[in-house]
Amino acid sequence: MGIYLPIAEMSVNVFVLLAMGAAVGFLSGMFGVGGGFLITPLLIFYNIPPAIAVATGANQVIASSFSGALAHLKRKTIDFKLGSMLLVGGIVGSTAGAVVFALLRRVGQLDLFISLLYVGLLGAVGGLMLIESVNAIRASRSTAAPTLKKSGQHNWIHRLPFKMRFRASKLFVSVIPVLGIGAGIGFLSAIMGVGGGFIMIPALIYLLKVPTNVVVGTSLFQIIVVSAYTTMIHATTNQTVDIFLALVLMVGGVAGAQYGAKAGQKLRGEQLRALLALLVLAVALRLGFDLFVRPNSLYSLTSLGGLM
Repeated sequence: MGIYLPIAEMSVNVFVLLAMGAAVGFLSGMFGVGGGFLITPLLIFYNIPPAIAVATGANQVIASSFSGALAHLKRKTIDFKLGSMLLVGGIVGSTAGAVVFALLRRVGQLDLFISLLYVGLLGAVGGLMLIESVNAIRASRSTAAPTLKKSGQHNWIHRLPFKMRFRASKLFVSVIPVLGIGAGIGFLSAIMGVGGGFIMIPALIYLLKVPTNVVVGTSLFQIIVVSAYTTMIHATTNQTVDIFLALVLMVGGVAGAQYGAKAGQKLRGEQLRALLALLVLAVALRLGFDLFVRPNSLYSLTSLGGLM
């Protein structure tokens, strides 16, 4: 059954979009990620214009992250003070990202920039995750005891000025890296349509030493607000949010997430990380392949909208 997307100005099969949303929802439920880094490339593969895919993909992140944040709120595992500082940086970063997004769209280089950014970022993150997960699997099969870092061990970030106490996370750390991490995630959210949890969570754990039981809920809190703000900015300044496309993807995503959560309980943590790393690398390789293949049409009219 076909439906017409008014913002994307094209007809699509609603069942394909439902299946796409369900697949991303399943993976989100299995791996505990928002799914923005998956839904945007999938929409691009389905010939949705990248500008529409990025802006609309943020809605999928909001929907999938909201239910997770509610669960963490009940368990009181959200550091609202830390999340608020991340949020301040995120709003600044997403505003800058929206400006860069509009500029690239006007000069006709948005599609190429998004593809290059996805290939580079997903390739690096997926490669590091795969190496870490493979080492963890080997260590679990080995009889040798793993070497652990001493608790309380700090790095150069903890020597920066302008320190602030975050009681829920039991941290006393400079606000500079907190704002920087938030701004970086906000910029990526505006440019790539991702929530950024697959980058923020490792950054908070390994750089700031945020406890694991607090980091996921705090990340979701920041992602929801920044993604909502990013969607509003794109809708008002770039007119690239297709509400019909977003609604269909959300319906499929909610259904798929329930089954993904059940499937994820059957695998160990290092196995889940390895599968997620392979999935991230597959998306990066597919986007990279498209960069070197001669397209069916050498010209596109999608970038002309920013010039009118």
